[in-house]
Amino acid sequence: MGLISGILGLPLAPVKGVAWVAERLAEEAERRYYDPAAIRRQLEDVAEARRRGDLPEEEAAALERELVARLLEGKNRRG
Repeated sequence: MGLISGILGLPLAPVKGVAWVAERLAEEAERRYYDPAAIRRQLEDVAEARRRGDLPEEEAAALERELVARLLEGKNRRG
């Protein structure tokens, strides 16, 4: 990077830093959202709530479908 471009780009440094942090946060959020271990724990929680009667059957089934879809999507994203 040349001296002039470095000086001219200096005011944009905070914006670039914020963008970098935002990208890292988005990556981490996506990693956690598609984490197979977390999804399995949530499936176990749904099953337990269904067993206790805290969750209606229709709602439990909808949650399970959503969680399984996330599990499959995460697997597809990883390759």
